[in-house]
Amino acid sequence: MSSDVPSTRDFRPTRRGFLQGGAAGAALTGLAARARAQDAAEPVPLDQYEPQFFTAAEYAFVLAATARLIPSEGDGPGAIETRVPVYIDLQLGGDFGQAADWYMEGPFQPDADPLLGYQSPLTPAEVYRQAIPVVEEFCQNRMGAGFADLSPEDQDSVIKALEQNKDPLSGSDSGAEDTEVVESGAGGGASGGSAEPATSQPILSAELRDFFSLLLQNTKEGFFADPMYGGNYQMQGWTYIGFTGARASFKEWVDKHDVPYPLGPVSISGERA
Repeated sequence: MSSDVPSTRDFRPTRRGFLQGGAAGAALTGLAARARAQDAAEPVPLDQYEPQFFTAAEYAFVLAATARLIPSEGDGPGAIETRVPVYIDLQLGGDFGQAADWYMEGPFQPDADPLLGYQSPLTPAEVYRQAIPVVEEFCQNRMGAGFADLSPEDQDSVIKALEQNKDPLSGSDSGAEDTEVVESGAGGGASGGSAEPATSQPILSAELRDFFSLLLQNTKEGFFADPMYGGNYQMQGWTYIGFTGARASFKEWVDKHDVPYPLGPVSISGERA
């Protein structure tokens, strides 16, 4: 993979801001389906968790990808510690995965400007199911291994390529040696020639182009959603940013200013961090 591709590790110095920026969207999401995986005090380890939606290969990809989007190394918990993959698995196996409350009637224009909103005829579950094999094939062709078996640096490069939906080794992104020269003029002489860079090829088709956005948003949701939905294990995400969760009354603190709130977060079920 080209060394010119930025690494998603660049997010880590501003991880608190990155996560705080995603907290509002995750807190407002109405997509969650109640999880049963965390009803027990000690859930099974992630490597023993039996997915409800994902196949084994898909689950291995999601484990690895979410671990790079919110890495474990740093000053706070990562996606693995907060059990984000469980959250995503449960969501895709529920109403969100089926787009149950989305308007999904045609016509669709998948290649429309992204600012026009979601244009794919595929549900989120279908996007994940169809996109992951494409990404795995991309990794095998470019790096000789599946995503989960790549080095963290190569995984970050793949994630960045997915974010841009561009193959960095195709077209102009791969450097001058891949530049396509188009000669014009009588006899194709150099005097009339002009160099035009080849177009970088997308990794995913238009119907699947929202895969990275879905994966990133779902990862943030799993980090910040109430633990009843499968992620944010032991409210580690809330504790990290100082969110108080479902506490219903703060009347004792109305008249206190510039005083840190001393109590930790509370979940909807009443669990305290």
